[in-house]
Amino acid sequence: MKKFHILLIFSILILLLAAFAIWGVPYFFETPLPEAMSSPLGTGTAKAEVTAILEEGEITLGDTTQTYQLLRVRLLEGEFAGVPFDVDYGKRQIHPPGIRFDVGDVILVSLSQGPNGVVNAYFADYVRTPALGWLALAFALAIVVTGKWKGLRSLLGMAFSLFVIIGYIIPHILNGEDPVRVSIIGSVILLTVTLYLTYGWTLKTHASTIGMILILVLTGTLAWFAIQLTRLNGTGDEEALFLMQMSQVTINLRGLMLGGMIIGALGVLDDLVTTQSSAVFELHATDESLGFRELVSRAMRIGQDHVAATVNTLVLAYAGASLPTLLMFSLNRGDYLTLLNFEFIAEEVVRTLVGSLGLIAAVPLTTVIAAALALYSHRLGEWRHWLGPENAGGGHVH
Repeated sequence: MKKFHILLIFSILILLLAAFAIWGVPYFFETPLPEAMSSPLGTGTAKAEVTAILEEGEITLGDTTQTYQLLRVRLLEGEFAGVPFDVDYGKRQIHPPGIRFDVGDVILVSLSQGPNGVVNAYFADYVRTPALGWLALAFALAIVVTGKWKGLRSLLGMAFSLFVIIGYIIPHILNGEDPVRVSIIGSVILLTVTLYLTYGWTLKTHASTIGMILILVLTGTLAWFAIQLTRLNGTGDEEALFLMQMSQVTINLRGLMLGGMIIGALGVLDDLVTTQSSAVFELHATDESLGFRELVSRAMRIGQDHVAATVNTLVLAYAGASLPTLLMFSLNRGDYLTLLNFEFIAEEVVRTLVGSLGLIAAVPLTTVIAAALALYSHRLGEWRHWLGPENAGGGHVH
């Protein structure tokens, strides 16, 4: 009988792999990005090294007195690689205080050709990739040192998530597909793979995955209802308006906003459902005499504290992102109730409330699913063996 089960599972896997090779690979990985109607960000810029400080001092622009520098730079790439240019910083426009360049610094310059054919260089921004690379390395080392193999698997899961977003979700939306459908498919794929990659093939992971998928559907439904109720149209974000101008394909901005809400809820939901599922199985391992109601009740007390802190974190994160807007509105003595009616503010409010509702629903739903698997999975008979242990640390199989 056991050999029959192995043969059946192996046959199903072969059929699934064949179906994916025939239909899945072309759909997921052979969707090219469409051409933009305008030049992409970064066009006309090049890296340049500061070779000399020709002049520096103070200058007054309007009511602002600031330092300025005249830099001699050498282009490091592009058509004009090796050619020196003079770039002024702070002589014609106001810049943030406390910034000063030294010989050897690498910056980004924007090149433009005047009517007389002369090419001029202007300061565009700083080259931050080396510093960002060191920060990313420190982040990766900290995760691996703290989480060991599980930390390494979480890094691989994060890389896969970025791959799905960049390689699947973005190209398919840009090619005119429904953003909601693409976001849900991509979210289910990246969550399923990353959860199993990080936590292994266990009952705890099964509970987290099932709970996450159900909560995603629920959150998507709530977001759709809230968008309809508040009559949002997706034009509150400036980037969305720029996207309409740059893209040759008509993109459903309301669907894009809804898809963004679904993807935005993933990170917090991942943390919440995994922690809640883990709490259930740890309680069950500590005291196997706990019945379904008692196990759910104890786990819910843990989840209530977690969701209260998480919702507050979510609200503060959105408030922090909107802080300049709130300061500007307060400076103008604006009415906050009137402010709520504007699209760009209402979108953030809806995003916060819908995400919080999803978090609140995730606790009881994940708790019930995890408790049912912990207590009743042994009723599956011989199939129980294929579900793996209760958690990655081992755990018994009934």
